[in-house]
Amino acid sequence: MKARVHITLKSGVLDPQGKAIEHSLADLGFAGVGDVRQGKYIELDLTETDPEKARADVTAMCEKLLANTVIENYVIDLDA
Repeated sequence: MKARVHITLKSGVLDPQGKAIEHSLADLGFAGVGDVRQGKYIELDLTETDPEKARADVTAMCEKLLANTVIENYVIDLDA
C-alpha cells in the first residue's frame, strides 16, 4: 500500500519561502500569482494491507514526526 502525505502550513502562519517564490515568479514575468504557500510531500510504501490500520499508522507518523501539528496541517491519501 502506498501512502501520500501532503503537509502545509496552517492558515495565518507566516510562509517566508512561499513569499520568496511569489516574488521570484513576479520577477520572472509571471503576473497574477499571489499568496504562494509551499509545503512538503512524502510518499511511504507500507506493508500494511488493511486501509484503516494503514491510515491510523500514517496518522501516528504525522503526529509524532512528519508534521509539526502546531503550525502544519496534513492530508493522507492511500492507494492499495
